[in-house]
Amino acid sequence: MKITALSAVYPNYRNVPPSWRTHFWQIVVKVETDAGVSGYGYGGGGRAAVEVVNRHFAELMVGRELDSVDDIAAIWDHVYLESLPYGRKGVAVMALSGLDLALWDALGKAENKPVYDLLGGANKGQIRSYATGGDQPWYGELGFTATKFPHRWTDEADYDSAVERATVAREAMGGDGLVMIDTYMSWDSAVTTRMSELLKPFSIYWFEDVCTPDELDAQARLRPVAAPVLIAGGEHEFTHYGYREIAKAGALDLWQPDITWCGGITAGLRILDVARDAGIPVAPHRGGEVWGLHLIAASDCMDLAEVLPGMRDANRDDLWIGEPAAENGYIAPTDAPGFGVRLNEDLL
Repeated sequence: MKITALSAVYPNYRNVPPSWRTHFWQIVVKVETDAGVSGYGYGGGGRAAVEVVNRHFAELMVGRELDSVDDIAAIWDHVYLESLPYGRKGVAVMALSGLDLALWDALGKAENKPVYDLLGGANKGQIRSYATGGDQPWYGELGFTATKFPHRWTDEADYDSAVERATVAREAMGGDGLVMIDTYMSWDSAVTTRMSELLKPFSIYWFEDVCTPDELDAQARLRPVAAPVLIAGGEHEFTHYGYREIAKAGALDLWQPDITWCGGITAGLRILDVARDAGIPVAPHRGGEVWGLHLIAASDCMDLAEVLPGMRDANRDDLWIGEPAAENGYIAPTDAPGFGVRLNEDLL
């Protein structure tokens, strides 16, 4: 089949935090074909990425063949090369992620196969999931045995608040559960060193994004300091080229590419190749969403998928209908063709 059209739209979100996400949250990408099959993908980069898709990528797509996984890889390479003068990372690759995922969805629908079958078949059944957010007692009630809570550094009082939050999380998950902390690039070396000492009684599994993604050497130096806690990160890195630099620097114990940002499943497969050579485990950021979940199910990614339940009784946008939900701390993709979801048109 041939691609006949490509387009992107920014949804009318109702529950997006009033921050950079107001205009730069996720986009929807649609690819249409002459076989009557359409595929949908989820990308990052917000309104800027919509412009990249509609005003550049669309020009590159019409008439391209889409009959195999090799065709998707060839399209990825072509679009990456054509956008290289303004791309390589950031918004352009986030837009490319949405395109790539739409291609995988369309091919799966055309072949009447879930995406994980296009990847060689699922080698995992129910995948352990961890709940990210700030309501650890509720997550424990829902059956999760693994959780991650956010903790951004602002001042000295945050040492005490970290201990308080770790106490609540450990109680909610039990002694054998996993507890992780997302610092969102706010701790730096001195704070991470002190936190490692204060939080030892809680057996934290990983500290995430302790530094900015540009501070690879600093993160490498923190690995032995924080051990046995893992230094994790990578959600703000892009493509296998970026991960080669992480590997070269020895910066992280665990990699977390976001499949809707790093370049899609095509980039995710290539990142896994780099990780395999480096001996580094991979647990995709937001991996409980279908875009990462199919990759986890069919690859040697860790048996661990991140979900974001939010807070008890909080409102949320359900953009994708049919997404699997975690039950008692486990999740799995459905066997529906493509990614197995359809778009909630009410949010467009």
